Amino acid sequence: MLPAGMRMNRLLCSVSLAGIVMTATSAPAPPPSLQPDLLIVNAIVRTLDDARPVTQAVAIRGNRILGVGSDAEVRALAGPAPRILDALGRLVLPGFNDAHVHFLGGGFQLAAIDLRDARTPSEFVERIERFASRLPPGGWVTGGDWDHELWPGSPLPHRKMIDAVTGAVPVFVNRLDGHMALANSAALERAGVSRNTPDPAGGIIVRDPQTGEPTGLLKDSAMTLVSRVIPSPSIEQRLGAARAATAHAARLGVTSVQDMSANEDLGVYQELDRRGELNTRIYGFWPLPQWEKVVALGVRAGFGHDRLRFGGLKGFSDGSLGSTTAWFFDPYNDAPETRGLASDEMLPEGLMRTRVERADAANLQVAIHAIGDRANHEILSIFEHVATTHDPRDRRLRIEHAQHLRPQDIARFGRSRIVASMQPYHCADDGRWAEKRIGPERARTTYAFRSLLEHGAVLAFGSDWTVAPLDPLLGIAAAVTRRTLDGKHPDGWVPEEKISVEQAVRAY
Repeated sequence: MLPAGMRMNRLLCSVSLAGIVMTATSAPAPPPSLQPDLLIVNAIVRTLDDARPVTQAVAIRGNRILGVGSDAEVRALAGPAPRILDALGRLVLPGFNDAHVHFLGGGFQLAAIDLRDARTPSEFVERIERFASRLPPGGWVTGGDWDHELWPGSPLPHRKMIDAVTGAVPVFVNRLDGHMALANSAALERAGVSRNTPDPAGGIIVRDPQTGEPTGLLKDSAMTLVSRVIPSPSIEQRLGAARAATAHAARLGVTSVQDMSANEDLGVYQELDRRGELNTRIYGFWPLPQWEKVVALGVRAGFGHDRLRFGGLKGFSDGSLGSTTAWFFDPYNDAPETRGLASDEMLPEGLMRTRVERADAANLQVAIHAIGDRANHEILSIFEHVATTHDPRDRRLRIEHAQHLRPQDIARFGRSRIVASMQPYHCADDGRWAEKRIGPERARTTYAFRSLLEHGAVLAFGSDWTVAPLDPLLGIAAAVTRRTLDGKHPDGWVPEEKISVEQAVRAY
């Protein structure tokens, strides 16, 4: 289907037809109710259908593709006065599916503070000061997506950097990977976080080594200590964020997404769909620890309709490389005191396996976040156990990110038909500094796109928006070139893992 309001200029710039295509034939013209009202002609249409991979034209009625074929075949489907769009020989592709987004959060981020490209600590502070000064009473500074790896020397931020410019305005801004955030003193006070607050399971309150006082940095599950006291947005604010997200996706040719943090936002999407304003097909995931709630509702994988479905569960096995909380077999090169953190969902030992077994038995689809090589190894083992002990079916177990793999674990994805749900833009981003964390040897099988495909894995690409930009063209470029954002790897970081444009487009 072609979402309402799709920007046709984006389509002609390469990327925006959506949905299932049927080959046009030279049969008699269909009745008026099935005649197209839009023809796209004189194009290079790459269908990604092996039966007819390249055609010239597309016939559309309303928001549905009626057929593809040669210019003559498609014109034969038309009635007396269709709109004709001449593509002038440009590329037209099916609409992109983004396999991993945080959709409503992305909509909110479009209106939130943007710290992603703040290149110095002083610029970071200045942006927070300006944003805080414009907030209404009671407002919080949230969002951010800051990246301290851009700063000279890569120093971590501290609450004292922003306390003087924010005063009583609470601030809670996350690192771009979503696994670490900075709170100012006002936010810590509202959350009741002090030197006496213990680290929660699966999280770290970063503390001053001299005084023991919190620096304001919270990692992984510790972030909930502050996030839980942030006022919830109103339904109208949530609808506004969803509206912004679906419009942004349409402009980029992203016509369907898997929202890995949909949860109760499914009701927001349902209301937007009821109003005729949802331009994106959404498959929603709930937190794996809430699997019993989903089962009690009688939901199974794929519940819903063409526009809006759910039935997936998303869990966590570890944190992120940038926050040194990704879980590895061996210590970090630049932090030898740690191997990262197993998520609180992995504790106590055996809990993750039990949840996955029971969710799978209830016909729900399970996706687990795994970044470090130990995390990926453990989740592969759990998934293999479930797939071999439960009844065979198309269960599509997914590992989200699958970033850092031991060589011996790569073949397990293809052998067990476990989906590697990966975000190639992260490769261009992390490649600037990943080797200082894990060294060149472990980096050889980092973002192993080609190796995974060669071993028969199902590769599903996404963005992890807002952690990375939603634009799929940026992800395709990262997978094909593996050039890092700092320009220091013009021939590609770990270039042997490059893939072709066609392979990258198929993964989307």
